[in-house]
Amino acid sequence: MFIGHFTEEPWQVDNWPDEWGTGIHKVSNAEYDPKRAANLYNRYLDEKIYAEEVGFDGLMVNEHHSAPFCMNGVANVQASILARITSKVKILLLGNILPIHDDPLWLAEQLAMIDVISRGRLIPGIVRGSGGESISHNIPPHYNRERFEEAHDFLIKTWTTPGPFRWESKHYQYRYVNPWAVPYQKPHPPIWVPGTSSRETVEWCARHRYPYIMLSTQLELTREMFKVYYETAEEEGYDAGPQHLGYMFFVHVEETKARAMEVGRTLTQGVRSPFDPGVQRPIPWIMSPPGLNTRTAVALRRQMVAPDAKGRTRAGALATFEDQVATRGMIVGTPEQCVEDIRYIMDYLRPGIIIFRTGDGAMDHESQMRTLKLMGEEVLPAMRDIAKELGLPGPYEVDPATNEPVAALAS
Repeated sequence: MFIGHFTEEPWQVDNWPDEWGTGIHKVSNAEYDPKRAANLYNRYLDEKIYAEEVGFDGLMVNEHHSAPFCMNGVANVQASILARITSKVKILLLGNILPIHDDPLWLAEQLAMIDVISRGRLIPGIVRGSGGESISHNIPPHYNRERFEEAHDFLIKTWTTPGPFRWESKHYQYRYVNPWAVPYQKPHPPIWVPGTSSRETVEWCARHRYPYIMLSTQLELTREMFKVYYETAEEEGYDAGPQHLGYMFFVHVEETKARAMEVGRTLTQGVRSPFDPGVQRPIPWIMSPPGLNTRTAVALRRQMVAPDAKGRTRAGALATFEDQVATRGMIVGTPEQCVEDIRYIMDYLRPGIIIFRTGDGAMDHESQMRTLKLMGEEVLPAMRDIAKELGLPGPYEVDPATNEPVAALAS
């Protein structure tokens, strides 16, 4: 099993302006304090270094644009830093937003350099991005999927075909493609794709045999999307397995349940992503402008609801912290309690990739470091034993592209 660490790297201040709770995309960057930002950036990097020390397999890095809930507006900048200051962990980009890139050749060069500097530890995940990304970078939303697929095809050819060559497609044209930097990993670094409710993206991943990671979604919807992957794989003539599927969810671990509930609550406070439960009133035309998603994807997103502790179905954006804990939307407790809940998720979904989201919202650095320490000492070792018991190989044990043991391929 592959176990990763992630935090959205939110902006944090002592006193939150009232308007931040009514629509984070309304907040002006006049609120940005570079000195505070410097402290936060370095704090999050320190936490990632510690996550490597305690035994995580990978560090997930993402990006969002024009939004205080994610300070990391350029994931490749942080990935390049991690390539130098870490030594063992995989650097997992989930990911580069392909449709907003007008020059994917430049992106191919950046990722190749990161892979080389890290000596082959890069996982260059790719995403379509939300409406906020398209609007921030002036990209027509209705071309989102076309640009995503064309940029992907260009990256693969650039990384696997000696130059110079010419490239002509609807959205990208190059007379001369011959980047000097090419990836360390051959034929190219492994590509993973995250998502929430797009059936089309799940099917696309399965056709390419790329691992697909569901992000903080309810268990039933996650299982439904995993089923789509398995069915598409069967149509493509291969058997998908745990090595093809992943799941990310919130976790906070403390020595006592009472302390875990007290501190874990801060995960739902402060500046938070409009994709997360507990966030209200995202701006529809920014989150999902016309043309960005198909009707099928929009319908599925409407199903992303969270039953509360009494079994009532409530919109995910209205789920309380207690409801999320009660329904395993968040795993909060002692190491023993968390392992029990995590085991349930592992058995129910059977993912080969699990990414823990910690340190978000208004959680402070000390609380994040405590939970990382307890996870390294007690949770991660228990998970690896459970994964062996349940037969849940990760993508570095069984190659998703071939379904062959990785050790056998290496030999």
